[in-house]
Amino acid sequence: MTGNAGLNYASWQLSRRGWHVMPTIRNARGSDLIVTDGDETVFFGVQSKALSNRKAVPLGTELDSLRSDWWIITIKANSDAPICFIMTTEEVRRSATQDKNGGRCWLEPRDYDRDDYRDAWDRIGVAR
Repeated sequence: MTGNAGLNYASWQLSRRGWHVMPTIRNARGSDLIVTDGDETVFFGVQSKALSNRKAVPLGTELDSLRSDWWIITIKANSDAPICFIMTTEEVRRSATQDKNGGRCWLEPRDYDRDDYRDAWDRIGVAR
């Protein structure tokens, strides 16, 4: 339910800014949300990661396989006051850490919980 809460909260925030938001099939590879403007001239994908509290975000084992233009990390997703962190995929890749011996990759809270990413919906902008 945490994942659904975060996904729907991110969709609502984007919709409030004039974007048309369509969730994709759950557990499919690629973006969790496909977003377009009203004229369908701007398209981008969003990866949604939702957490019940502030902790590391799992990224898998291959950073090159990360997709989507934008990442929205939602903490406190099940609360009345979720907090979102808006990052580009490149920012996620640059900030990621990997377990020793080439294991799983993670995005630590110190790397996403920053003022310049916190509820920074203006980074994505408003649909025209």
